[in-house]
Amino acid sequence: MEPTFLAASPFLPLIGLSVLILVVHVTLQALIATKELGREWNAGARDDDRKPTGKLAGRAERASANFRETYPAFIALAFGVIMAGDPSGIALTGAWIWLVCRIIYIPLYLMGIPYVRSLVWVGSMIGLLLMFFVLMF
Repeated sequence: MEPTFLAASPFLPLIGLSVLILVVHVTLQALIATKELGREWNAGARDDDRKPTGKLAGRAERASANFRETYPAFIALAFGVIMAGDPSGIALTGAWIWLVCRIIYIPLYLMGIPYVRSLVWVGSMIGLLLMFFVLMF
């Protein structure tokens, strides 16, 4: 028998979408690195320590690293809110804010757009804080 709080949670699709964002980051890194260094490098064992050095490859790597820094917090908070419940909906709003900001962040970072990218990152942190708020108060 499946617990009803898990089956009915609106957070589960958001968690699924967050995994999709992770896959997009990994795929972008791989495609850009392969374009720069070639299929043989990508298919090989990479024992020669060659790394992509282009601007776009660096941006893709940094954007992915930035996502992976906040991703565990999102997952932990999402499951925490599922367990605790969220009658006010504040945490769900926070989760959507985090998700939308993380999607917007990718092209902003790849295009090298300053300031707006930072504001979008701050937006994603606000989303996490809303989720945190529900668990703490």
